[in-house]
Amino acid sequence: MRCTIISRAGQVLAYGRLFIRPLDDGTLRLDLETDRGRVLEGGLIGEDGDMSEAGAILSAQFFDVWGMSDLTLSIQCGETSTPPNAALPPSADIDMSLL
Repeated sequence: MRCTIISRAGQVLAYGRLFIRPLDDGTLRLDLETDRGRVLEGGLIGEDGDMSEAGAILSAQFFDVWGMSDLTLSIQCGETSTPPNAALPPSADIDMSLL
């Protein structure tokens, strides 16, 4: 899924993609890769598909990378893509406040 990391002031910090990575032991992990190639490792997805803990671990990585809290992760659903010069994602996107 395409995503955008936005500061509390509305500045776009990064564009990227969320993805689920299968590990050698059969578990699944939620990760984020920015368009500049930085990979942030999230936590493991629960056996029941719950991503709460995985998302919490991933959001902790945001503070380490960008050094600020109250970031927003905007997820683009479907086939929409974010133009590289866009200030904010389209209103049809889903916003999840993090940290």
